[in-house]
Formats: sequence, C-alpha cells, structure tokens
Amino acid sequence: MENKNAKRIIIANWKMNPETLSEAKEILSAIKKEAKKIENINIVVAPPAIYLGRFKTGESDDVKLAAQNMHWEEKGAFTGEISSLMLKDAGVEYVIVGHSERRNYFGETDEIINKKLILALKNRLTPILCVGESFEEKRAEKTPEIIKSQLTKALENIRQKQVQSKNLLIAYEPVWAIGSGTTPSYDDVLSANLLIRKTINSIYGRGIAEKIPLLYGGSVNAKNAGGFIEKSRADGLLVGGASIKATEFLGIIRQLSII
Repeated sequence: MENKNAKRIIIANWKMNPETLSEAKEILSAIKKEAKKIENINIVVAPPAIYLGRFKTGESDDVKLAAQNMHWEEKGAFTGEISSLMLKDAGVEYVIVGHSERRNYFGETDEIINKKLILALKNRLTPILCVGESFEEKRAEKTPEIIKSQLTKALENIRQKQVQSKNLLIAYEPVWAIGSGTTPSYDDVLSANLLIRKTINSIYGRGIAEKIPLLYGGSVNAKNAGGFIEKSRADGLLVGGASIKATEFLGIIRQLSII
C-alpha cells in the first residue's frame, strides 16, 4: 500500500474455536480493551458463525466482525449454510473467502470462490480473498503459477469499479505454513506480495494494484509479526491459532502499533 499513513489491518480467524460462548466473550473483551488504546490499526475478529449474532457491533466499535465463510446464493435450500444477507443483518462487515482449509477440506473450487466474491461485493461485505500454494506446489516451484491462477479465476467477471482499496483485501497464506509452525522467510512473502500486485495490475491497472491491502497469514506470532510488515511489504496480518490466545494476539497488535 503506497499510503504510509494508512492503518494496518489485523484479522483474527478463530476457526472452530473456542468451545464456549463465555470463552469467546472473554477473548473478545480483552481485544476490545486493547483496541481502545490503539488508533493506527484496524482490528477485525472472525469468530465461529454461531457467535456472530451475540457479538453484533456498530459503526463506532473499535473491533469489527468478519465471517469465516458464506454461501454463494442469497437464500434457498442449502442446509447448514449462511447467506451474505444474514451476515449483514448480524453486523458483519468482512468475510473470508477461499481460505485454504475451505479449499482443501470442503472442496471449494475457484469457480465457487468467484461466485462468493461476486455476491459479497454485491451485498457490500468486504471479502478477504486468500491465495497460496501447497508444499508440493512450492517444491515444484509453481508458486507464481498458482497465485496468478487463483487470483485471475477468483476475480473473473468482477469489474474494476467494484474493486477498490476499501472493498477487497487479499491475504497470502502459504498452505504449508498454516498451523505447521513452519514460517516462510520475509523474502518469500515479499516475492508473493509483489506477484500479487503485478497480477492485480494486469487485471485492473496500477491504481487499484497499489491500493488494495495485502495481508500475510501462516504461523504468525508476536515475535515475527513486525517483520512481515516491515520486510515483506504486507499491510496487515491474518492470524489463526495465535488469535485465540488473548496474550499472544495482544502482543501481535502491540507489535504492529509501534511500526
């Protein structure tokens, strides 16, 4: 992001955690308390869907809500699914789309991800589009090919005017780093971010490519968080496991606040 005064973005993806609403409220309370002290970071929490309605927030809240997933239709006979309109009604502003766990465990294809992106943008939810390669793809030196393909297919039939810096976030999350304890080098992430911007430039032009915030996700902790911002040119972070440990997540927030 060219604007050095732009706020950093940190998103807590709780995945299927914690086990109870009381635990969830306790973590959220700690995050909100810290958020009141910090003005230069946008903090977003993505809890399990069952908690979203209980966390309903307003425009003045320091912490915004994200959904971990949504369906590609607004309503209908889709047992177990949640629509974008339901998310909007629950006070949700962001939605994670194309997370590697959705791709790998639930068979989400590039076509499905594209449909979700189109609907999220239509209903004014800000999508957090995730892209990244597997260990096998990295070993075969296919990282550039995979990232370019995922981006191009995800953004198919989405017009330039729909994609602005406030309408879309892109998260690079190397699949091999998620939950593995293995962290890519800052140069690896920098290369991926440059490739993402180059690909966006080829689709929408330089103006859009420079302004869309890029996040990094994968084994982020309080020790390495700052490096991904300073050395990898990331505009923010998508934090998984560390985000459900209040002390660790607050440490990450503090790291970003002093950069």
